Amino acid sequence: MGSANKADKQKEKPVRWIASSREDLREFPVGVRREVGFALSFAQHGEKHPSAKPLKGYKGAGVLEIVEDHGGDTYRAVYTVRFAKAVYVLHAFKKKSTSGIKTPQHELDLIKKRSKVAEADYKQRLKESDDEN
Repeated sequence: MGSANKADKQKEKPVRWIASSREDLREFPVGVRREVGFALSFAQHGEKHPSAKPLKGYKGAGVLEIVEDHGGDTYRAVYTVRFAKAVYVLHAFKKKSTSGIKTPQHELDLIKKRSKVAEADYKQRLKESDDEN
């Protein structure tokens, strides 16, 4: 039993947080944080949480979002599973617009910018890992 748990841990990808995404998520209500945490746990194990959906309006494979309603507000967490050895949380925000479900363009622009930061971070970490071996 112990070796199976060890094998599971080895397959688990680390979660990396870009910019203020972790702090922003910490501001969400407990139930919303819990749901996002479940989704990230699925992603860490190479699976897709049932409520994770591809981010609409964003051209790029492997960018998913969790949308949770709570107390009349809508919260979103956006993450990418594009990388083989890590899950990157790109953005977490409370949707301010009251009309429509479309993600505002300024949020999409921020996600695109943070996706580039995640890619650079991932490449740097791979390089450092290769240098250690």
